[in-house]
Amino acid sequence: MHITRRMALAAAVSTGVAAIATSPARAGEKIRLGLLRTLSPAPFYLAQARGMFAASGTPVEFVFFEAAQPIAAAAVSGDIDVGVTALTGGFFSLAGRGTLKVIGGGLHEQKGFNLTAIMVSPQAYAAGLTSVDKLPGHSFGITQYGSSFHYMVGRIAERAGFDIKTLTLRPLQQIGNMVAALRTGQVDATMAIASMAKPLAAAGEVKIIGWAGDWVPYQITALFTTARMIATREADLRAFCGVYGAAVGEYRAAFLAKDAPAAVTDAAVASVRTFIFASDPDGAAKIREGVGWYDEGAALDVADVRAQLAWFTEQKMVKGDIDANAIIDTRFLPTK
Repeated sequence: MHITRRMALAAAVSTGVAAIATSPARAGEKIRLGLLRTLSPAPFYLAQARGMFAASGTPVEFVFFEAAQPIAAAAVSGDIDVGVTALTGGFFSLAGRGTLKVIGGGLHEQKGFNLTAIMVSPQAYAAGLTSVDKLPGHSFGITQYGSSFHYMVGRIAERAGFDIKTLTLRPLQQIGNMVAALRTGQVDATMAIASMAKPLAAAGEVKIIGWAGDWVPYQITALFTTARMIATREADLRAFCGVYGAAVGEYRAAFLAKDAPAAVTDAAVASVRTFIFASDPDGAAKIREGVGWYDEGAALDVADVRAQLAWFTEQKMVKGDIDANAIIDTRFLPTK
């Protein structure tokens, strides 16, 4: 019988799941994973919904947060063991003290791959804010100073040729607050991932004037842990990262492969909906439209992490001279 690429892909995914499920049982302790309840950590949702972590002998508990920077602080305080979120000024400051280590890649802004939308209010659009280069002089909602949104708008300003100081940045603490402020006209512009931005644009509540990945391709989220965790639970971490890498493989097969079998994609959507958009009648469509790029094997873009650290340092959001080599540990997942 002739085996098509689609059939081979579906078989590979099934084999990967079976291999994890039938691997020798371990007696690892639970790992507490800090993350945002957004679509961005979708491979972790896949792994959890399908019992992949439990099957590996290292069960995982999700601990959800409303913004990126508190996740790093929770790791330092011992409230979580591992985190996946954007790298921020606060993260680098904590990591510079020797407490946090970046160990793997996550969601990646990719040119031509619509992930994070640059949005403006209909009023601002009607008044002439119709493109990114026209942002100077306007207000822009972010979560916090030193956040990933601050980084993105700062780098976009550089690429577009204007000074970020020409924007009025308004820290609104939570992503939901950013979107609400735009919808009510309290800010002229902000950002949101596609699963949030596209429905708002379709309803006429916002206007999308660009995509962050076209301006600033970069490692938007990364996997990190503590030096303490590496020293005391290395075997558990390796098992956890093995499942994560396998889950990214399933994610890529379901959402990023051009010839992904419908049954594989449908099953992945159902697994992700266990954790996000479960009660939303349009949830499946939002997931399909809003998935982002993950590099094969959850590879970490080391050069880009270095570039982010350099930017936050130049902006004086990180104090001292932090050695990037001291905050990156490449023993657990591949690099690119």
